[in-house]
Amino acid sequence: MAKVRTTLTIDEEVLRAVKVRAARSGKGDSEVIEEALRRDLGLDLLDRLWAGSSLDVDAADALAIEAQHAVRSDQLDRSDRSDRPKRRH
Repeated sequence: MAKVRTTLTIDEEVLRAVKVRAARSGKGDSEVIEEALRRDLGLDLLDRLWAGSSLDVDAADALAIEAQHAVRSDQLDRSDRSDRPKRRH
């Protein structure tokens, strides 16, 4: 994946923690920051899920579309029920 250079402003304490972790793990500051961001954004989980999947792109698309239709159908069923007048006992 292509890397892009950027500038950011962070708290001194956070930068100190990044440098400590980088030194202890033998990694660079940028790598530690990127790993933390990936973890916080959930990107590492998505990478692991895709790596463990045996679905090809077409099968994954079909499964996603099927799931969308199921959710929409369920939402329509719920909205139909909420439009009905409520019975009084």
